[in-house]
Amino acid sequence: MIAGLTWLVGFQLLGELVVRVLDLPVPGPVVGMLLLFAYLRLRRYDDSGSIVIAGSGLLRHLQLFFIPAGVGVVAFASVLGRDVLPVTVAVLGSWFLGLVVVGWTAVGLERLLGRPRDDLGDPPAEAAA
Repeated sequence: MIAGLTWLVGFQLLGELVVRVLDLPVPGPVVGMLLLFAYLRLRRYDDSGSIVIAGSGLLRHLQLFFIPAGVGVVAFASVLGRDVLPVTVAVLGSWFLGLVVVGWTAVGLERLLGRPRDDLGDPPAEAAA
């Protein structure tokens, strides 16, 4: 677990370094995650590796990462109350924009790959008639 966490933090730091050196307008952890993805794809890392074990452990406790966001909401409740309309529009607008982008990406990938991906399986025979 410690080795996997070290790899994850190392890739985050590498992402921060790349962003700072190249002066990119992207967060360092995002670049680090992309570098980690490329590393895992090129190396053909299996599910028993330390990076995967550490990542799975972090995902099991993902709800703990929402605590700082909750503290921020409580700490800035007066600002949120004062600017409720812009905050609501921003939250709903970004949610809708994200939903549209994910939908377009899914449709584009289905067209690119030439086959639809349906996780529900084939419809029953009586429903098709």
